[in-house]
Amino acid sequence: MIEVELKGYASDEIFQRVRDEFEFIRKEYHEDTYYQHPCRDFSETDEALRIRIRRFNGHFEAFMTYKGPKIDEHSKTRKEIEVPLSDPDKHAEILESLGFVEVLTVSKVREKYYVEKGIIIALDEVEGLGKFIEIEAMTERNEDVPQLIDKLRAILTELGVERFERRSYLELLLEKEGANGEA
Repeated sequence: MIEVELKGYASDEIFQRVRDEFEFIRKEYHEDTYYQHPCRDFSETDEALRIRIRRFNGHFEAFMTYKGPKIDEHSKTRKEIEVPLSDPDKHAEILESLGFVEVLTVSKVREKYYVEKGIIIALDEVEGLGKFIEIEAMTERNEDVPQLIDKLRAILTELGVERFERRSYLELLLEKEGANGEA
């Protein structure tokens, strides 16, 4: 599956426009723990491997997700493979036993909104970074990607997004830590 995703910096006004205009799905709490491959530098290959723990409405879900390199220059579109986990701690233990190293955990509060069939908006408040808006659609066909990117960008622009961001929250946090001498 190909995840077509655009992300932009958001304000309280943009958050409110989304809340007023689209159908609320749910509020989620995410803890995304990222891992570094023992033989390959994901920062060089533009890949990611994470375990996400998601909590909402008294429920708990966990997933392992692999994200391939971005496939275009204007969005965060990439191949994504995700599998549910019944015991994320044991899966983390397996990864670490195989030589994977935990890099960082990204914590965020996410509000999800339904735009139309196949398109979801997420309002994210990321610990240490602030407010962002993400919009995504999934496709199996590479030829659908440019048209989807244009459609998603138009929606975000109409909501008032002026500044887009291709870097992941992990990349932004690592960059921020490096700038503060903490990395």
